[in-house]
Amino acid sequence: EPWYADRALLLPAVSGVTLLTGYGLAWLGLAPAASVVHVVALLAGAATFVPGALRNLAKRRLGVGLLMTIAAAGAVLLGHVGEAAALAFLFSISEALEERAMRRARHGLRALLDLIPPTAVVLRGGVQSEILAENLRVGDLLVVRPGDRVATDGVIADGRSSLDTSAVTGESIPVDVAPGDAVPAGSINGAGALRVRATADGTDNSLTTIVQLVSQASARKGAGARLADRIARPLVPGVLLLALAIVAYGFVVGDPAFWVQRALVVLVAVSPCALAIAVPVTVISAIGSASRFGVIVKSGEAFEKLGAVTRVAFDKTGTLTRNHPEVVDVVPAAGHDREEVLRVAAALERHSAHPLATAILAAASGPLPSAAHAVEEPGHGVRATVDGRCASLGSTRWLDPGPLTADAERLEASGMTVVVVALEDAPAGLIGIRDELRPEASETIALLHRAGVTTAMLTGDNARTAAALAAQAGIDELRAEQRPQDKASAIQALRGHGMTAMVGDGVNDAPALAAADVGIAMGATGSAAAIETADVAFTGTDLRLIPQALAHARRGRRIMLGNIGLALAIIVVLLPLALFGVLGLATVVLIHESAEVVVILNGMRAAQRRPALREAQA
Repeated sequence: EPWYADRALLLPAVSGVTLLTGYGLAWLGLAPAASVVHVVALLAGAATFVPGALRNLAKRRLGVGLLMTIAAAGAVLLGHVGEAAALAFLFSISEALEERAMRRARHGLRALLDLIPPTAVVLRGGVQSEILAENLRVGDLLVVRPGDRVATDGVIADGRSSLDTSAVTGESIPVDVAPGDAVPAGSINGAGALRVRATADGTDNSLTTIVQLVSQASARKGAGARLADRIARPLVPGVLLLALAIVAYGFVVGDPAFWVQRALVVLVAVSPCALAIAVPVTVISAIGSASRFGVIVKSGEAFEKLGAVTRVAFDKTGTLTRNHPEVVDVVPAAGHDREEVLRVAAALERHSAHPLATAILAAASGPLPSAAHAVEEPGHGVRATVDGRCASLGSTRWLDPGPLTADAERLEASGMTVVVVALEDAPAGLIGIRDELRPEASETIALLHRAGVTTAMLTGDNARTAAALAAQAGIDELRAEQRPQDKASAIQALRGHGMTAMVGDGVNDAPALAAADVGIAMGATGSAAAIETADVAFTGTDLRLIPQALAHARRGRRIMLGNIGLALAIIVVLLPLALFGVLGLATVVLIHESAEVVVILNGMRAAQRRPALREAQA
């Protein structure tokens, strides 16, 4: 909302106008009228923080508002109504600006919910009807016309089109979709009409989950917030005790009025107003901004750690690779040909759900021979009778490639997973299958290296295949043939060399994500276990979100630490100046509250996205 329509600014505005009016009347020599107007300014400003301070005091909570209340009351008792009014105005306007900054930071989350249309067209019993989006249920068939927003998560049941998911995932290029493809809530349909089967209720989809996660993150404080709290919590009673000591000294030396005034100045000078808001404004601004380009940070602590990451470990399958294995090469043995090897392999894998089986079936052509008496050897391969011959298919660890050993090593060295096809216990050929790297993988690793971040890859693949892919991507360190528990142990070891993030998308990655300083779940297609365990979740699948997110978090962390440093510097500088009478109450109030406004405005800079993206690409 515009500032002139913000009710939270109304009382501070009244206080400011009447304060200036009082100064004007005093300058004209109308002292009684000036005092009356200053009382109005004082009451308008004090109304914004005194009631809250008294409620907190009743609950035995000492806060900055209590210090300001005592200082204003003391100034009035000493006859400095103008100074008390100035203090009330400046503190009330800084509090109002803080609240406005918080609302602005959270506005991005509400804007995400606005991506969900208020109504949706559903097909029930062959009849189209328009219902409220919140009434959608799993299984409903949505009719999505060209240009419509998708009201909830679903899977395309009929139709082909392209989807603009930029507002949800941060990916600017429209995605072509067809029957069977997943559709996220909030995406915009292109030129084709679609029918989408809802996989989530209208009030419990990916967008509502994103908003819930980020809202929770703003309430959970990170290490920086705890640092600020640890400083501020004892500082408030400490300031009160110091003020009482100064007043007591005044009675000892015989000039209590002078030293009471000095105590009030010290009270204001050392109050941790700016320190109390140094971290929350920055963290909420940065987290809300990150959610708008597809990075969901679940807590302030995760955000601060993300900004300190110096090492990133990647899972291979589905993270660095497309998770869509393809047959790249076939090496037949003497007396056999390529098509025979593929047809036998496809016959053996016809009823398997293994990803490699899908690749082999896609590569085979023509009618497949029948396979009888199939027996699967878990972790090894499968045996069956194919066209009356004993046939086997499995890894080189299970089936000896024999005379094709050199070819098997060559294929593995080029990053392929090698499958041996045997007939009558003799190798008939090799099939090289590779899950290709994502097209942006090498660029992502290069961007991380340029930012001073080292990289590692953790995978269950054999060492030779993994090494080829790691070299192709430019990964610094490789750990192959890793079980889920091995990945978690590897992460613990990597953490000894610096703040470590783990990037994964599967159930087997959950232990490593939990063990990392920062767990990052990739993509909306990631497993529920990975997304639940991770500290950060990406709604898109573009790996370049990783260096962008790190750059954004690093910038936010610098702003946050700068805010803490500025807040502490103000206290350190003002304390001796106030204690020895160099600065009066009005001057201290002006400096202190001006610094608070600077901290708020500086913290709001963390919401800016473009500088962070340029830094990631520099």
